[in-house]
Amino acid sequence: MAKIPAAAVAATGLVGGYAVARFTKKRPLGGAVLAVAGAAAAQQWRRQAGGKAAAALSAAYVAGFAGSHPLAKKVGAWPAVFGVAGSVALASWVVVDRRG
Repeated sequence: MAKIPAAAVAATGLVGGYAVARFTKKRPLGGAVLAVAGAAAAQQWRRQAGGKAAAALSAAYVAGFAGSHPLAKKVGAWPAVFGVAGSVALASWVVVDRRG
């Protein structure tokens, strides 16, 4: 089975979590998607790059989620979500995925 890059897992978690919350109108369900994808990405980060990198990227993932809320007030919800998802994915690629 082909390995899915951690960058894709993280970005999918951020975008998918928002999409699920928005379209189902059930924020906890979106949060569950966000958490499961974040945990899966963190596990990959730890396995491939170690604990310090995993901690830093996990912090970026959480900060991206939190930062998308005030950013959405300035640029809109979808652009904010895509922007932070892209930023987290880029960080993941630089730190972990490009080595693979």
